[in-house]
Amino acid sequence: MARSRSDRPSEDVTGIDDALDHLLRLNASRKVHARRAAAIGVVISQPGLLLLRRLDEHGELSMGELARWTAMDPAAAGRQVRQLEQDGLVVRSRGSADGRVVTVHLTPRGVDVRRRLSAVGDQHIADVLSAWSTEDRTQLSTLLRRFVDGLREVPFRQDAEEIAS
Repeated sequence: MARSRSDRPSEDVTGIDDALDHLLRLNASRKVHARRAAAIGVVISQPGLLLLRRLDEHGELSMGELARWTAMDPAAAGRQVRQLEQDGLVVRSRGSADGRVVTVHLTPRGVDVRRRLSAVGDQHIADVLSAWSTEDRTQLSTLLRRFVDGLREVPFRQDAEEIAS
């Protein structure tokens, strides 16, 4: 079935896609992450911070659970946990129910680093938005949540290649 021009993405959709691409690249930037960590005087990898976040959210986790919650390869998660342990941010121990299971939890220093990094990120966003009106900030928050929900719920179209041609 032939598609009409109206089925093709509009320029505003392309602009949103471009802006989203820039936002995601900025969020994944090692330089930006390093500046954020330097703001509180720590050195921590992006995957390391992700592990701290999940441990802070879920409490003690087995290595397998931690790898799943972070969508990391178990070996990569293990390397990151070793580094975090050397830095005094986490502790590994044998599970009480099954001595073969290794569990990981945050140390008080790990909790402090995680919370300080979050505070730096939150303050940076507040600084960026400081000149925005309350209405604009509220609208951005509402629209971003709506957009993310849509990305989760709306399936990819199988005819997209046909539409593009």
